[in-house]
Amino acid sequence: MPFAGSCYLIKHAQGWMLWDTGLADSVAAMPEGLRPSDPRAITWRLPKTLAAQIDELGLKPSNIKYVAVSHSHPDHIGNVDMFRNSMLMVQKAEYDSPGGSSLRSRPNATVTTIEGDRDVFGDGSVIIISTPGHTGGHQSLLVKLPRTGAVLLSGDAVHFKENWDNRRVPSINFNAEQTAASMQRLANIMASDKAQLWINHDKAQRDGQKLSPAFYE
Repeated sequence: MPFAGSCYLIKHAQGWMLWDTGLADSVAAMPEGLRPSDPRAITWRLPKTLAAQIDELGLKPSNIKYVAVSHSHPDHIGNVDMFRNSMLMVQKAEYDSPGGSSLRSRPNATVTTIEGDRDVFGDGSVIIISTPGHTGGHQSLLVKLPRTGAVLLSGDAVHFKENWDNRRVPSINFNAEQTAASMQRLANIMASDKAQLWINHDKAQRDGQKLSPAFYE
């Protein structure tokens, strides 16, 4: 089945923030995508680079003040090295895990490790939410937009609408009990903040959304 993978650029008065960095831009140069040796595994394709999309907005990677990643899987941190001047925000449990080695190996990079939730700008508009389970230090992001309202970016706490609707824990998972608890936490936040859930890998949902350079206010 085809699925999507998105990065989200957030404009705030205190600076730009990027949520997840997607697949490595180098995949875009592979005509048939990055194909695994196991035919049952995922074939990655990248029709447009993250660098090109940032440039299309008149920005450079150096303009991005904060980069936060939901977790350390390669389809979420593939371009993290593009933003060495940015503050990387990641859960301590994720940063310290074996999977976080690619985050730890970045020379001269500035990192803030988080334990729990974090109000990024201090005004309640962008809040990192701890949602472990998919990985030991997985996190999601609550963004409160003035016109659109609250949007909850799932990361991989949820993979597809079907597993969300039925509260099914994906098989690619670190801790099933934590994932189930994190899904319930997302549901509670959706109820309290009247938030939309944007499921990162759900292509049907993504295909109905605005894509850059269009934006949500």
